Amino acid sequence: MLSRLAMKTLPEAFRPFDARMLDVGDGHWIYVEEVGCKGGRPIVFLHGGPGSGSQFVHRTLFDPKRDHVFLIDQRGAGRSHPYLSCIANGTAHLVDDLEIVRRHFGIPKWLLVGGSWGSTLALAYAEKYPAHATALVLRAVFLGTDAEVRWAFVDGPQRFRPELYAAFRDWLPAEERADALASYVTRLCDAAPEVHVPAAHRWFAYERALSEMAPKTATLPAHVDEGARLPPTPLIEAHYIRNHFFLEPGQLLREAPKLAGIPGRIIQGRYDLLCPPKSAHALAAVWPDARLDVLDTAGHAMTEPGIMETMRAAIAELDG
Repeated sequence: MLSRLAMKTLPEAFRPFDARMLDVGDGHWIYVEEVGCKGGRPIVFLHGGPGSGSQFVHRTLFDPKRDHVFLIDQRGAGRSHPYLSCIANGTAHLVDDLEIVRRHFGIPKWLLVGGSWGSTLALAYAEKYPAHATALVLRAVFLGTDAEVRWAFVDGPQRFRPELYAAFRDWLPAEERADALASYVTRLCDAAPEVHVPAAHRWFAYERALSEMAPKTATLPAHVDEGARLPPTPLIEAHYIRNHFFLEPGQLLREAPKLAGIPGRIIQGRYDLLCPPKSAHALAAVWPDARLDVLDTAGHAMTEPGIMETMRAAIAELDG
């Protein structure tokens, strides 16, 4: 994520030319900003998490002279209101919100770009509204299954970062360690700040360390400083994990034939511990119009070597 100072130094072309709050119902207002060339090739960017919000660096994936980009903060995330609300916040709600945005701006079809959870949401949208998707560019495919979640937070770390997993697990009371994932989710979904705040800080540091091949910091905080900013992503992630991402088992792969005729580019880090290549290969196998590019020196994060450059190239080569 870029700092506020870095945001100020972004070229003028990457700054929003408009931004607004849209009422999508259920008491939710979502933030939508427009970047690039008004009336140009329509693109919607879907952030990860769920819950992380759009970041300044995401704007730089696109060609400001060609693309009309809509960056959306999903329900409960970023600049949307009510902040961190999990009420009426599920995959179907977010898919329908995208349709509200599309209709509001009078866009017949658009290109969808998303990574990690953003890839999940892009697939769910395109499978429900294939006529409104010109193409998809997906990074770090996540299909929203319980098996993927367990791999990301338990099985993968146990094999490749066992000391990190031990630190994650052993912060919990002894009686909660048998199923550390479930224990964290329960704590993160607890309404009491004294319960969910420290768990959120540990979860956030754990997930960030797992997102990079060579993390700068691979230790978890022993305590939380008073007044430290609450990381938002763990709370909404836990809500989605508890509800199986509001998807039926195997839903996104089963409905992938609906993507027939829609071109896709899948960008995947070979050593992505959070969203390993297995899911990307499974999707590519049932989506003939997609091309899978595996980067041999990258992990999960968009800032890993070669990921952003490959995404930019994929976005640029697609028609729209």
